[in-house]
Amino acid sequence: MEILATMKQEFTKQFGGQAERSYFSPGRVNLIGEHTDYNGGHVFPCAISLGTYAVVADRKDMTTRIYSMNLADKGIIEFPMTGLSYDAAKDWANYPMGVVDVFEKAGHKATHGFDILIYGTLPAGAGLSSSASLEVLTSVILNEAFGFGLDMIEMVKLSQKAENQFVGVNCGIMDQMISASGKQDHALLLDCRSLETRLIPMPTDLAVLIVNSNVRRGLVDSEYNTR
Repeated sequence: MEILATMKQEFTKQFGGQAERSYFSPGRVNLIGEHTDYNGGHVFPCAISLGTYAVVADRKDMTTRIYSMNLADKGIIEFPMTGLSYDAAKDWANYPMGVVDVFEKAGHKATHGFDILIYGTLPAGAGLSSSASLEVLTSVILNEAFGFGLDMIEMVKLSQKAENQFVGVNCGIMDQMISASGKQDHALLLDCRSLETRLIPMPTDLAVLIVNSNVRRGLVDSEYNTR
């Protein structure tokens, strides 16, 4: 895949080594059920082909270095794999940091760090769940690397917890759930109270049109948390 080939080249440029594994986590649109997920209602999202890619290599120490091709001006951001707290200076890296933190507090402790290069095809702040995509991506990386054996629902819950308690956004669980459980050509009927899900085939003659208004959607500094 052209995207991954470019990312692997950039990985070597930034970190000096070779990427060992690659990952992808999709974004989403929600067809029915706005502001019902955090109230325990029903929602009907579908995953989209846009999302977040990562190429990863293990390190031998307890430091993670992370770099986003979308935010090259932020450079390589470093953080330890234990004892984390929110750090505004680390900007977007607080999302993967939050996942590391909630995993650790749940007893799933890292034994080494990573070099991670990120590239997202989702417009940031456009309401397509770029943050949830990054959180689920990080959860899968940790679960696979350390053999925690968590199922997808457990990883979804931890990803949501990272955004709620570490980043400080009182989001529901819809975004993380569809990023983790979406299937091509299907929407997902989700009961946000019981977390029961049902995949619903999308009509073959239906197209979902996503329009970027270029109006940034920020949740931390809006009335979203109050609602």
